[in-house]
Amino acid sequence: MPRIPYPASIPAAPEASQPLLQAVEKQLGSVPNLFRLVSVSPAALEGYLGLSGALGKGRLPAATRERVALAVAQANGCNYCLSAHSYLGKALAKLDEAEIAANRAGRSNDAKADAAVRFAVKVLEARGRVAGEDLSEIRAAGYDDGQIIEIVQHVALNIWTNYLNELAQTEVDFPVVDAAEIAA
Repeated sequence: MPRIPYPASIPAAPEASQPLLQAVEKQLGSVPNLFRLVSVSPAALEGYLGLSGALGKGRLPAATRERVALAVAQANGCNYCLSAHSYLGKALAKLDEAEIAANRAGRSNDAKADAAVRFAVKVLEARGRVAGEDLSEIRAAGYDDGQIIEIVQHVALNIWTNYLNELAQTEVDFPVVDAAEIAA
């Protein structure tokens, strides 16, 4: 049972959140519990959707964004986000099980994406205080400074959703993936 109650339907959400949730429903076909939770604060929902939308227009491929989200969710032990991004990784980004397992382990089977995922994990673990050689490595893998900034922003956004879902104990409404169960 969630520790922060969230609306069961769009009409039950705060009035200012309703059009935003309708847009989510139109885009995704449903309104996942995370969005219902965030809708309790219309300002937070607007901010989350705005940042997510802006990053979706960035230069990182959708598959790389999902890879980073999986690595961050695994590192933070967030089953909600791990479940959501495992589902989205398969359904939208077309990641296979081996790639998702690699992402959860903080790496990728794709050489360029591997650099991004490893860098994202370093940013997370070092709280942004990465070494100069870490920047050199990500640049050598073909990422420019704008893309590096996007990776950091994806890490930050995913930390926020991880922390919020852990705090609220949001009910998982995707096929459940448990961070404690790591594929060998």
